[in-house]
Amino acid sequence: MTSGISARVKLVVAVAGIAVLSGCTAQYRTHGYVPPEEELQQIVPGIDTRASVEDTIGVPTTASVRTEGGIYYVESQVRHFAWRRPEVIDRTVLAITFDETGVVDNVVTYGLEDGQVVPLVRRVTQSSDRDIGFIRKLFGNIGGLNASELLTN
Repeated sequence: MTSGISARVKLVVAVAGIAVLSGCTAQYRTHGYVPPEEELQQIVPGIDTRASVEDTIGVPTTASVRTEGGIYYVESQVRHFAWRRPEVIDRTVLAITFDETGVVDNVVTYGLEDGQVVPLVRRVTQSSDRDIGFIRKLFGNIGGLNASELLTN
């Protein structure tokens, strides 16, 4: 009877151990889309237009704010591991630029190693009102009144 219980306990411990270990394996996820090289070979600078590029390789991930700017396809590979914050391990950015007439000017691929970290700085214009007290704000304009201005209006 004890050998049957110990076999069940061993099985439960083994299953629990496998479940714990499988939770600690890294998971990789791909976000975004960059067309394969075979499709990129079909784009001819100087001939293709924005519309023909979208017909050939699909709708871009993002586009330039300017109409004559470029379109961008972005693909990132992210590693998720246990309790840690997800980490981007690979990123590919395909940039297709256009000239003023909307014809393809250049096709360039950038990798994660080509990127630069851009620090975002929050710039807030400081007003001088913070230095003025409430009473001064309240009575500040009293001395600026001119009786002749009041009577002419």
